[in-house]
Amino acid sequence: MGAPAFDSVDEAAKALAAQGYLTDRRLATMVFLLTRLERPVLLEGPAGVGKTELAKTLAAATGRRLLRLQCYEGQDEASALYEWDYGKQLLYTQLLREKIGQLVADAPDLHEAVDRIGAQESVFFSERFLAARPLLEAVRSEEPVVLLIDEIDRADEALEAVLLEMLGEYQISVPELGTFTARNRPYVILTSNNTRDLAAALKRRCLHLFLDYPSAERELEIVRSKDTGLPDALARELVAVVRGLRELELRKSPSISETIDWARTLAVLGVGELTAPVLADTVSVVVKYDKDLRKALEALPRLLGAELETPDVPTEPASPKVSADRGSRSFARPKSR
Repeated sequence: MGAPAFDSVDEAAKALAAQGYLTDRRLATMVFLLTRLERPVLLEGPAGVGKTELAKTLAAATGRRLLRLQCYEGQDEASALYEWDYGKQLLYTQLLREKIGQLVADAPDLHEAVDRIGAQESVFFSERFLAARPLLEAVRSEEPVVLLIDEIDRADEALEAVLLEMLGEYQISVPELGTFTARNRPYVILTSNNTRDLAAALKRRCLHLFLDYPSAERELEIVRSKDTGLPDALARELVAVVRGLRELELRKSPSISETIDWARTLAVLGVGELTAPVLADTVSVVVKYDKDLRKALEALPRLLGAELETPDVPTEPASPKVSADRGSRSFARPKSR
């Protein structure tokens, strides 16, 4: 083990805060344990709560290079571990054709010629032709790194099995060359948006933390720390609105970074008061799907706690009454006094 990155949980929290990432005690403790125990950490939780950003910030805070494996459906192990550079191998074969001819020139028969060429095949399966992908690169790195395995739940279960050797022993086996063991153990962070259950074998090899949206005060503190330019009173009100939007059944809830973007948008527009029309004009900063947008527009007046109408969104209808002549249902608004 190398020298520990942090001497205490408080120091870990301060180091991350210095990079603009504010943590609570629970998350700071997990980061401290990651660096002290040198165990992988699996962060599960909804999208947009800062899981990926934590890995980036940890790399910056510790001065380590960040390596990222972005997972996706149908991903094969070659994109995660390593590949043989067949193009380079073929080029060398063409360049060395004359040398190969000399090697077999005096062979008494075809069998002997094949044996002579076969004895040299290890040359073409050496590290010279090995194209390392993020996992192998993290193990072979001369300098310590932070390895981010992002959105592991998007990958197939087969890729999880490929990860076990790396997560448990910090090593990668290459059949043609042997086993590579990490000289400097990487800090490994895996993230999952909980779109499917992960294998118990993978979870067993990791420290685990469920990372949810922060409390209102913590999120407000995060917005303040980003110098958005929005007055504090409006920022507090905006955070309350965003938290209300997250309680709706949206396809994608607003992330923390989108809250910050919304605050900056309102500041640029010079908004002095949060009203339903103002928020309706800018809500697309945090709501990205049409059906979600409709729900958000309908909810904004309620979330602001005011009887204000939003553009193109009707107010809550009154109780229906039945038409006497056709039996159809119609809606009447209360008469203004």
